Amino acid sequence: MSTLFAAAQTTTDVASTIGFDVHSLVDGFWGLTIEGLTYGSVYALVAVGYTLVYGVLRLINFAHSEVFMLGMFGTYIGLLIMRFSPSGNVYAEGTLMTVVYLALAGLCGMVVAGGAAVGLEFVAYRPLRRRNAKPLAFLITAIGMSFVLQEFVHYVLPKVPVDPPLGGSSAQPTIQLVQAVEEFTIFGAPVTNLTMVIILSAIALALGTDFMINKTRLGRGIRSVAQDPDAALLMGVSRERIILVTFLIGGLLAGAAALLYTLRVPNGIIFNGGFILGIKAFCAAVLGGIGNVRGALLGGLLLGVMENYGSVVLGNQWKDVVAFALLILVLMFRPTGILGEKLGKARV
Repeated sequence: MSTLFAAAQTTTDVASTIGFDVHSLVDGFWGLTIEGLTYGSVYALVAVGYTLVYGVLRLINFAHSEVFMLGMFGTYIGLLIMRFSPSGNVYAEGTLMTVVYLALAGLCGMVVAGGAAVGLEFVAYRPLRRRNAKPLAFLITAIGMSFVLQEFVHYVLPKVPVDPPLGGSSAQPTIQLVQAVEEFTIFGAPVTNLTMVIILSAIALALGTDFMINKTRLGRGIRSVAQDPDAALLMGVSRERIILVTFLIGGLLAGAAALLYTLRVPNGIIFNGGFILGIKAFCAAVLGGIGNVRGALLGGLLLGVMENYGSVVLGNQWKDVVAFALLILVLMFRPTGILGEKLGKARV
């Protein structure tokens, strides 16, 4: 009897932590939407990397979240090289130079993330392909490499003699290059300069990637390998080169996403900082239609908005749960995702 009472009490305690604050959602609808689109834009860029690799290799590259994490460290190192220090002061020497420094920091992040993605392909996945390994071996290797990269930043990177120290168990000291300034409002909800940069940059990069896939010679090669690698080889398309380029593109986009994320969350640079975000980005890719660049963009934006709504209605502690609940709900009615179009069948 006491056991039943304890179970009932536990159920009551859990239920009491779930709120249904619909009024807050209605009152802050536009602000929550804008904030959700900001985070969703980052999810979308990382999701494009997942969807490209899956479209070509049918491989779920779970280590892509750590490629994003390394991109954040690359961005941070770039700022340190340019003599920025975590002093707490915001750089305020003009818009033009701020854009230049942002571009250089983003380039550093993209180089590091792109190099990490290509390195993963060479070290982890290419040897498996040459041995005709089973798909399960690729999946286990991807998960293993995810932990290897995390622990490298956690334990090895701190041994590099630099100031401030890199890696370790704590987040990097904050370097804030841009101060959020309200530019205009939408139905009373403020839109800052950072919000505009993050959303517009992410959408432009995702649509640019979609254009490249559908309208260029390189994109035609990617689609041909995704559709039929043997036929593509007979037509003179190098499968290994296409795979390498696919990993590189995904890594570059992850590096760009890392810059945008650190603009919004400057204290998020830590060895496990890409884990949850990477899982959400994978959910976004599946939500929109795995193997579909436009689906990754749509899934990321939708996921960011819906989890923001859910965090207000149910409570902030349920924010991550909303993302997975939404994924399950959509897949119950449309298993191929919202758009459900694979890379190999993309429109020409």
